[in-house]
Amino acid sequence: MTDQHDQLKIDALAFHAEGRPGKLEVTATKPLSTQRDLSLAYSPGVAHPCLEIKENPEAAYEYTAKSNTVAVISNGTAVLGLGNLGALASKPVMEGKAVLFKRFSDIDGLDVEVATEDVDAFCEAVKLIAPSFGGINLEDIKAPESFLIEERLIEDCDIPVMHDDQHGTAIIAAAGMLNALHVTGKTLQEIRLVVNGAGAAALSCVALLKTMGLPSEKAILCDSKGVIHKDRTDLNQWKSAHAVDTPYRTLAEAMVGADAFFGLSVKDAVDESMVESMGPRPIIFAMANPDPEILPEAMKAVRDDAIIATGRSDYPNQVNNVLGFPYIFRGALDVRATRINEEMKVAAAEALAKLARKAVPDEVADAYGRKLSYGPEYIIPAPFDPRLIVAIPRAVAEAAMRSGVARKPIADMASYESELASHLDPSHAAIQALYNRGKGKDLTFVFAEGEEDRAMRAGAELVANGLGKVKIVGRERVIRENAAAAGLSLDDLKIVNAKITPDQNKVYSDYLYNRLKRQGLMQRDVERMVNTDRVIYGAAMIAAGDADIMITGMTRSFRQCLNTLDQALDTQLNQIQFGYSMLMDKGRTVFIGDTIVHDTPTGAELAQIAKQLATVVRDLGHEPRVALCSYSNFGQTPTDRTAAINEAIAILDSEKPDFEYDGEMQVNVALNYDLIERSFPFCRLSGPANILIMPSLDAANIAGKMLEEFSSGTVIGPVLQGFEKPVRIIPLNATVQQITHVAALAAAEV
Repeated sequence: MTDQHDQLKIDALAFHAEGRPGKLEVTATKPLSTQRDLSLAYSPGVAHPCLEIKENPEAAYEYTAKSNTVAVISNGTAVLGLGNLGALASKPVMEGKAVLFKRFSDIDGLDVEVATEDVDAFCEAVKLIAPSFGGINLEDIKAPESFLIEERLIEDCDIPVMHDDQHGTAIIAAAGMLNALHVTGKTLQEIRLVVNGAGAAALSCVALLKTMGLPSEKAILCDSKGVIHKDRTDLNQWKSAHAVDTPYRTLAEAMVGADAFFGLSVKDAVDESMVESMGPRPIIFAMANPDPEILPEAMKAVRDDAIIATGRSDYPNQVNNVLGFPYIFRGALDVRATRINEEMKVAAAEALAKLARKAVPDEVADAYGRKLSYGPEYIIPAPFDPRLIVAIPRAVAEAAMRSGVARKPIADMASYESELASHLDPSHAAIQALYNRGKGKDLTFVFAEGEEDRAMRAGAELVANGLGKVKIVGRERVIRENAAAAGLSLDDLKIVNAKITPDQNKVYSDYLYNRLKRQGLMQRDVERMVNTDRVIYGAAMIAAGDADIMITGMTRSFRQCLNTLDQALDTQLNQIQFGYSMLMDKGRTVFIGDTIVHDTPTGAELAQIAKQLATVVRDLGHEPRVALCSYSNFGQTPTDRTAAINEAIAILDSEKPDFEYDGEMQVNVALNYDLIERSFPFCRLSGPANILIMPSLDAANIAGKMLEEFSSGTVIGPVLQGFEKPVRIIPLNATVQQITHVAALAAAEV
């Protein structure tokens, strides 16, 4: 039996190893298509920016990637909560940090692992490579060496340097504290804060809050030996800076009557009696990872008036560093700051706090599957809030300019905000929103090819994402053997097949016999079909209500699957079968149909596909704008091949559907509204088309496959439509991610 921890290990290792190993690649930003390109990018043309930089080092920001590059550097002495793993073993974390830089602030992060624990050697190595980068993000370096390293590199380098383990947590926690105080009607100047843990993050949290107004004597720190007080003789210089005169000697004593608690220590460091002893409306940030000092359920059991935050995503108010470092470095890079100072950190914390108090956009609520509004369970912005990319960098940049560390001040803040917004690709939030639309519906998925490890992996992903239950069809012995060989857990999946469900087999075969008895099939024929054909078996399951969504196509062609399904399921009344593909890229979503069923659709079929796809698109939250596509624009080159399109337009004109449509038009015209306005002002579309109805299966399939190969976005599909029950036929070579996306889309449509 594989437990959840083992399954996470299996999935994480597969995630990092599949395809190109790791999480990063280098992408060129300039063309290298011709000999001329090569001569400009390299010899002899590259000599000219080299000479410019020699004369003026600041020119490196203009002619190289320095202005948008941050080095993510570690020696691996404090990797996550795993301890000293060494430099090389920290590389997956550093790559992950680089990916987060790119995802959330469009900064190019490059991981650098320095194989030394010697402070002098480490600082010298980083100092020597620093000119290559616009900033340095130190990561996973143990205290107290991390303090020394950061202090020295800040002084030795003329670019921003920040140890995120310290300051990232401090900035997010400070933002949450400001709002917790706001909600409870308290002030930073009057509260007493108890902090358990005296490592890098804890000391930075206290230092930042003191900068923001917390009196020194009101902050009581505890380490593994108890309260850090002035009578102790075992304190290093960083701990002694926060020692106070106090009668408290233990964490339990300090917690009595305290207004707030910050935990940056270990699991189970706090018990219910400590929480119960705190003052009115206590603020409790239990931030140990992966398990907090005390679980929110335990806190709520004794203090239902507490405002609670943790470091985990499965509870409200997550103190997540991704809310800070991408945006802090974004603002610092954009003004070419020489350092990240206290003013910039305070500005980031205050901007985060203010953002959480604003009304939350619908797309953020959709991405999280619940309504978010400022209050005890929402005092910290959600990580996928698209407003972060504007609010935090702007505040950091302004603070850098005010404090005199900006070498390139920004004159036009309105233009800067527009530039910031362009860095974020909203498509990521759209994919998360798609998954959340399918949650809470108590759905059951059935995978017809349950013996395939892709089916098992995709099923486990659906369960892990909270989309429902999963049944896999196949021989139990084979499924278990294949799962063991692939290192997969079957704990969350239910195995079903004809051999172990004799009662249901009778139900399924009776259903199928009533459908097919006038097509020359006998009862024994349909019984054989149910017993031997897993596609038939899965289709009968959803027809009988034993499952809600069927996924098939992993072991046979689309046409074979479709022909088999036609034997078991009806087409929905007044609809036709067709397929569509969905592309999400850089905030834009486009649907293409029909990509899998109709070879050369008639005008009536094109019109029907347009109507059905417009309904799907509207149900998914988009306002449909349909373009019926061709090689010609509005009769410029009339031939027999445009006749069906014009017939479809005539049908739609007569039916007057409640969505925008027009055609025939070329794809580039349909997608480029400037072209429409400039060349075809009579076009009835009010914006670029988001539904492309293709004139033939060839055109649709080629367009869909080209998008899949050449786009940097996410392509979902082809997605089969038209059956009375939700059935999805995935491509034979579909990846696990493509399968789960198609299944999630089906759940969203239900």
